[in-house]
Amino acid sequence: MESRVWNTLISDLPNPHFLQTYEWGQVKAKYGWSPLYAVWTDDGKFQVFKEKDPWSPAAYHCVAAALILKRQILRNGFAARLSILYSPKGPLLDWTNEPLRNRVLNDLQSFAGKQGAIFLKMDPDVILGTGIPSGAADGIESSGQAVLSELKRRGWRYSSDQIQFSNTVLIDLSPSAEDLLARMKQKTRYNIRLAERKGVTLRTGTTKDLKMLYEMYAETSIRDGFVIRDEAYYKTVWQTFISNVELPRAELLITEVNDEPVAAIFLFYFAGRAYYVYGMSRNLHREKMPTYLLQWEAIKRAKANGCDVYDLWGAPDVFDESDSMWSVYRFKEGLGGNVVRTLGAWDFAPNPLWYKLYSEVIPRVLDVMRSRGKARTKQSLGGA
Repeated sequence: MESRVWNTLISDLPNPHFLQTYEWGQVKAKYGWSPLYAVWTDDGKFQVFKEKDPWSPAAYHCVAAALILKRQILRNGFAARLSILYSPKGPLLDWTNEPLRNRVLNDLQSFAGKQGAIFLKMDPDVILGTGIPSGAADGIESSGQAVLSELKRRGWRYSSDQIQFSNTVLIDLSPSAEDLLARMKQKTRYNIRLAERKGVTLRTGTTKDLKMLYEMYAETSIRDGFVIRDEAYYKTVWQTFISNVELPRAELLITEVNDEPVAAIFLFYFAGRAYYVYGMSRNLHREKMPTYLLQWEAIKRAKANGCDVYDLWGAPDVFDESDSMWSVYRFKEGLGGNVVRTLGAWDFAPNPLWYKLYSEVIPRVLDVMRSRGKARTKQSLGGA
């Protein structure tokens, strides 16, 4: 399966996502996952390809597809036959098409059993509603609710391990730049102009900036209390997408004060959508509001690159001050975006006993790993 073939194929399906691209599979392949490429065609076939398997879409009409990541649990003994499967933001299909939906779910469930999977996890962008729940703009999406009911009926379980954000904030880029600015909160517009008046400048970064940016990201994680991976992982992700000439690709935007970097974001592009995935900032010059200028520039660049939507990547699960993402959400809300609530991650477990054991052990392991990760991040910056 070639990069261009796969990316072109999924670009023609509903809600294509950069986490379903060939490049994302290659990133994860360097960290213990095997990428598999599942395809459903209009002649009733379901096929799963490995990286080097040839496949030509010319003879088929693809109606659904999924990048599925597979990870073996152990290398030796009986447990070597056990695996976990994950389709990030997949599978891709028209979820309102009930016959197709049933066909895809049947095939996935059968495939998970044949692969010896403890579970198959998926978190497609199936919309359950828009706006803040119980708010004035709260809207329920009936088709998404139908999918939710179908998963429950089939025995899928809402996952205790949500890898991606189930809620996000989207900005519709179809209005003019002037209208996009006008839709922002007054305070947001003020802070953009403040950054410009205070001498905040912006430049496009290169791979030479990656080490500096990881250090800034580590500083951000310590300040804001979230866990990050090691430097090698982020360099792999960033270099993979920055070096791409064709889509999917990433653009690095850096704001500076007196030629000193103070904030940055990575902007990912794929299939008419831009994504704000990684953001970082220093404590230095925060009063000059560099992050506001960054986001305004990202909006303009996404629009100039032909994107219809800018995904601000994440919103709270609970929309009040008790949620750790509340302050981040208020910042994103000020940019004029709308909340979209999706299905979240659901697991299908062919063997409930193995799933129960795995679900009880892994959270404890992850807690230990997160604690150690925070300590390593502090040490890398020379902290206590």
